Order: sequence, then structure tokens, then C-alpha cells
Amino acid sequence: MEHEQQKQQSGLVLALAAAFCCLLWGSAFSGVKIGYGLLHIDASDWASQMVFAGVRFFIAGIMALLGGSVILKKPLLPTKSSVPKFITISLFQTILQYFFYYIGLAHTTGVKAAIIVAANVFTAILLSSLLFRMEKLTTRKIIGCCIGFAGIVLINLQGAGGDLHFTFLGDGFIFLCTVASGFSSVFMKRYSAEEEPFLLSGWQFTFGGAVMWLIGFCCCGRMQIDSVKAWLMLLYLAFVSAAAYSVWAMLLRRNPVSRVTVYGFLNPMFGVIISGYVLHEESAFTLIGVLSLVLVCVGIGVVNYQKQEHKQDQ
Repeated sequence: MEHEQQKQQSGLVLALAAAFCCLLWGSAFSGVKIGYGLLHIDASDWASQMVFAGVRFFIAGIMALLGGSVILKKPLLPTKSSVPKFITISLFQTILQYFFYYIGLAHTTGVKAAIIVAANVFTAILLSSLLFRMEKLTTRKIIGCCIGFAGIVLINLQGAGGDLHFTFLGDGFIFLCTVASGFSSVFMKRYSAEEEPFLLSGWQFTFGGAVMWLIGFCCCGRMQIDSVKAWLMLLYLAFVSAAAYSVWAMLLRRNPVSRVTVYGFLNPMFGVIISGYVLHEESAFTLIGVLSLVLVCVGIGVVNYQKQEHKQDQ
């Protein structure tokens, strides 16, 4: 009886911590769009968007390294073996993913971005099974991918919020962001078996943030922080990345991967709800918006349920 109670308490802690991560990630969709206004960054000014992203992730990397050092009770300094690994992860996780993310988010709604970003679950599975041969692509996984992508197609073809067309700079870039995210997940899974996940996460944020800032600055990008609200939003977005990835890493360290990733369906759910409420994007609460979100969440659930079965069979 006592063992069963401990097991239930452990499951509750896992659920609350995973929900906390997804709540933070979901809030970033509207946070970035609000940040554009507070920092006086125009939708067409991609260089300033890169400066914004670079500063955010550099700060996030410092936060993650400091937090990880405290938790692990040792300084997370880069080693000769870890440098090429976190640079590779950073190329996909921070530089490419958020290059597409920041530009794409400036040209589409937060609701549509939140739903399209959910495709990173499917792209990661397809890449790990078909390209890297890290796991088997099963019928259940294919069905889950089809259901999820049906939601992504629906939100575009049926026109969320009155937007009846697909835009490459908006929806297209957000989708390319999910492809980069899929690659980063595969590389993180491979390299974290050899290196401390906190070290890889913190340094890839720091390195990627510095590169993005340098690219944006050299292309005449600028960021005006002239209010307390602007500073608070920048620090909050940095905290979102640092805290969510750090907590997620701890969950993965202490629990089977399948038990953690199954909660990923909460990410698009929180993203759509928060964007609809904060940005007043009515598409979050229309029948099409809700149905699209349900399809994406069901698809994620189907795929992760298969992964959980696979872990149990082993």
C-alpha cells in the first residue's frame, strides 16, 4: 500500500512538472509577439528579430548553466568532447529553429503557430526512424502523424481567424522551424547519453544566442529596450527557455522517456488558449480552431502511446 501511494505521488509530481513546462512553452507564442511591440521591432525587420532572439537565448543559456550548476553542485564547463556536440545541437535547436520561428511568427497568428509547431513531435519521430534508424516506424506512429497533420492542414485550408491562405514567410517558416526542432531532438537524444544534458542545453543556448545576435547586428538589426515592460518581457522569455528545458531535462533523467513525452500534447493546447486570450485571436475559440487542436493533440497522444507500449515491452 505504501509503495502504491509513493508511485501515485511520483506520477502526480511528474504530471504537474510536465504541465508547468508546457505552460511556459505555450506562453512564448504570445510573449514573442508582444515583445515585438515593446521592443519596436517591425514584422519585416528580420535582422532585429534575430537580435531579439539572440539576446533572449544567450540570457537563457546563462540561466540554464547557473541553475544546472546549482542542481548538480558542480560548474558546467565545456569540455573538448562536448564542444562539437553542443554546437551541432545549437545549429538546429537554437539557430535554425528560431531563425524560422521568429520570422514566421511575425507573419502569422499565434494560434496557427502554436498548432503548426506541434509538428515537431512528428518530424522527430520520422527523422529518428527513417533517417537515423534509431527506432522502428510502426503503423500506430504513422496513424498518429496523419491525424496530427490533418489538424495542421485544417487550420490552414479552412482559415483560422479569417486567414484563408498559406503564407511561406509565416506558416511555411513555422513549419521549417519544426523540422529543425526534429533534428535537434534526435541529436540531443544521441549526445545526452555521453554528456550531461544540462551542459548541452545551457551551452547550446549560449552559443546559439551569440551567433544569432551577431548575424542580426551585422545586418543592422537593433533592439530598443526603453521601458520596464520590455525588460521584463525579455527576461521572462529567457526564463521560459531556461526553466522549461531544465525541468524537462530533470524529468527525462528521473523517468522513462515515454512517461515524460506523453505530456507534450499540452504544449499546443496552452499555446492556442493563451494566444487566443492574450492576443485576442478569436480563431482559438471557433469550431475549426478547436477541432484542429483536438486532431493535433490526438495525433501526439497516439504516437506517444505507442512509444510507451514499446518501452513496457522491453
